[in-house]
Amino acid sequence: MTYAFLQHYWWFLVSLLGALLVFLMFVQGANSMIFSLGKTDDERRLLINSTGRKWEFTFTTLVTFGGAFFASFPLFYSTSFGGAYWLWMIILFSFVLQAVSYEFQNKLGNLLGTRTFQYFLLINGVVGPMLLGGAVATFFDGSNFIIEKENLLGGDSGPIISSWANASHGLDALLDPWNLVFAFAVFQLARVLGTLYIINNVNDDTIRNRAKVRLVGATVLFLVFFLAFLVRTLLKDGFAVVPATGEIVMEPMKYLHNFLQMPYLLALLLIGVVLVLFGIIRTVRSKTYIRGIWPVGIGVVLVVLALLVSVGWNNTAYYPSLVDKQYSLTIQNSCSSEFTLRTMFYVSFLIPFVLAYIFYAWRKIDSKQIDMDEIKHDEAY
Repeated sequence: MTYAFLQHYWWFLVSLLGALLVFLMFVQGANSMIFSLGKTDDERRLLINSTGRKWEFTFTTLVTFGGAFFASFPLFYSTSFGGAYWLWMIILFSFVLQAVSYEFQNKLGNLLGTRTFQYFLLINGVVGPMLLGGAVATFFDGSNFIIEKENLLGGDSGPIISSWANASHGLDALLDPWNLVFAFAVFQLARVLGTLYIINNVNDDTIRNRAKVRLVGATVLFLVFFLAFLVRTLLKDGFAVVPATGEIVMEPMKYLHNFLQMPYLLALLLIGVVLVLFGIIRTVRSKTYIRGIWPVGIGVVLVVLALLVSVGWNNTAYYPSLVDKQYSLTIQNSCSSEFTLRTMFYVSFLIPFVLAYIFYAWRKIDSKQIDMDEIKHDEAY
């Protein structure tokens, strides 16, 4: 179990958490369509109580994703979460707004009114996926940061290793049109997952029929934006690492080479795409099939996992610097010590037990499909 193995192992785990987070954003996708899927107060409450059963899973995964990055690749954490803090603060604020909205929209003494909190959920449903997509796109397109490790020994700015090169602190990522293309792709993917989740979880034929209509539109837009970003990424120059020296160089079609040189990732990508298309097509064509969220969800996890792993493995800089490519972060120059990674390696053996608990809790929560009778007679948001 070498240091290099541990670096690759932890990048895989971080990528897996990121892939699970994208799947769990079906909560945001469904919330972004509260007013188009729910035309009456009861229908909107039905939708909100459906996603309200699962929002904690998404929020917890987001926090775990950040925590895993902090523990295994602390230089990325200090660079992105510290330097691009406006981008991440808006993301986190939208998720906090979501939590407050679920809990207080129907509480006594609510001065803002139920509709206001529903609009807050809609804001999180749009802002959360869009900004997370824009942040992830910088793994391929780069960000404006500076790394100066010599500052640890003292300097004019103190022991600050990383800093942002402009005053936007991360919002400049939204000025790159290709980052926006990927942001729109993630947003539309969240809506695809949201419609599939509602079809599976809400026992109401009217809402299910509306969701199928929205599913078609969201799928078309997702495919347009995602395929444009994917093709451009595979064909563009990428940030490669020279193993002997650690120097960062530009390599033509680097990300395409990564998939060809790691065929198991290409297989994951293709299997994921097939599962996504299968789940969507069968849901649209069948009047009775409501389980499309599962093949599509598994497919999304496989596709996102393949993309994120490819951007860190095979001597690739996973967080390129647009100021100077030599500042770019790799899994080798940004990771924790071997002792830390090795210790966390053994702790990671607990992950299957956590996943088993999540599976058990999910099954118990969904033991009965939500319907109007439950909204009117049982405890609900």
